[in-house]
Amino acid sequence: MSESIVAYRYAKALIDLANQQGVVDEVNKDMSFFETICNENANFVAVMANPIVRHDKKLSILKKIFENNVNNVTFSIFSVLTKKNREKLIYSIAKEFQKLYNLQTGVQIVEISSSVALTETQKADFAKMVSGAINKQVKLEESVDETLIGGYVLRVGDTQIDTSVKKKLNELKLALA
Repeated sequence: MSESIVAYRYAKALIDLANQQGVVDEVNKDMSFFETICNENANFVAVMANPIVRHDKKLSILKKIFENNVNNVTFSIFSVLTKKNREKLIYSIAKEFQKLYNLQTGVQIVEISSSVALTETQKADFAKMVSGAINKQVKLEESVDETLIGGYVLRVGDTQIDTSVKKKLNELKLALA
């Protein structure tokens, strides 16, 4: 079974449990915190994925970092996964949990890439425009890609709007060829 399917199933079970316990917002913050730790510490991710490191050591590491900093429901999934030798899935589960949480709360992640950093006004305008078009609350994730030269690339789910100068130059090159 693929890792994403397994991660989805654990994330679904976790969000159901968090909803039952009434702590879904707290668990969401905890999973975001876990993602941040993983993104900032490649060594942590490597240790969690390493089959040579014993599972009790991994649980000890998780306890030291998270036990007093996260909700009991969140830590219980860490503990269960470690006992089942699936601690390398926690990062994937955190990502799947975020998707399920956003779906539950009606939030759509919108990615925007531009050649320069956007101003707060521009971010607000993009968020308002997309929110009006899809009738959902929008969470804007911005990145800077200087290779675009100008314009922007907007991604909403499976849809991409590319108004970059790079794309227009490529289209012109194809038309002239």
